[in-house]
Amino acid sequence: MRFRDKLARFMYGRNGMDRLCTGMLVTVVILSVVNVFVHSSVILILEYILILLCLFRALSKNIYKRQRENRCFLRIWSKIKGFFKLQKSRFRDRKTHIYRMCPHCKANLRLPKRKGKHTVRCPKCNLRFEIRS
Repeated sequence: MRFRDKLARFMYGRNGMDRLCTGMLVTVVILSVVNVFVHSSVILILEYILILLCLFRALSKNIYKRQRENRCFLRIWSKIKGFFKLQKSRFRDRKTHIYRMCPHCKANLRLPKRKGKHTVRCPKCNLRFEIRS
């Protein structure tokens, strides 16, 4: 029997690698690079803890709990990612558009730059409100 088949049989019924494990491994790599310059034993211990936690999650047979942890991580990660994506869009459109928040549903609206006071309709909740640019 080949090694790949043995590994597949061993991993059957286990969680394996998911986005949270990948995020932890990326964090370990970043901490390793930082530790090259800082030489801190605390960072080294944190790296080992993250590696062991990642191995535990990958080899765990309690798939339901690991999936729940991964969903929680993805929910937080999507908020962080969305924030930086919005900042990138704001910077890219800074000359032609403005971004305002709807007072009712709190949606971010991308509006063309115009001078003066004008009425805007939110496409999400259909509320009309006035803005001043």
